[in-house]
Amino acid sequence: MKVILLQEVENLGEGGEIVNVKNGFGRNYLIPRGLARLATPSTVKAWEEERRQASRKLAQKQGDAQNLANELAKMDIVLRAKVGEENRIFGTITSAQLVEALAAQGVTVDRRKVELAEDVRTLGVYTASVKLHPEVTAALKFRVEPEGGVAPAPAAPQPAAE
Repeated sequence: MKVILLQEVENLGEGGEIVNVKNGFGRNYLIPRGLARLATPSTVKAWEEERRQASRKLAQKQGDAQNLANELAKMDIVLRAKVGEENRIFGTITSAQLVEALAAQGVTVDRRKVELAEDVRTLGVYTASVKLHPEVTAALKFRVEPEGGVAPAPAAPQPAAE
């Protein structure tokens, strides 16, 4: 009996392969468990069409992800934070704050896909990576600026008490 494997079956083959199996194994084990489908000419043709459409959709998603990556590379993201001494911000800039800033500019990204290379605790320019697709990762540059627009002056040294 010929069957099309719908997923990998140990010691038999990978998903999408057409394999010969004994009638009982195919009829009593593989087909009822959804591991295989009987390989008739019509099911083989339908399976090939499904795979063709799936690969087309995957290529479309990859293209969309690449376009979004190009768009993210051009963006100017500015995050504002309260600043203390030595241009250190109170707390840390998180990926959730970065996603909110992107949403304000009309780009929706899952916060779990945004990865900051380092803790953002001071003012400056940083880079985050955004995984948009298994094969497409975008580099996103952003600036951290003080809330008031001007960084506070460093504190003057105090004279020593005698």
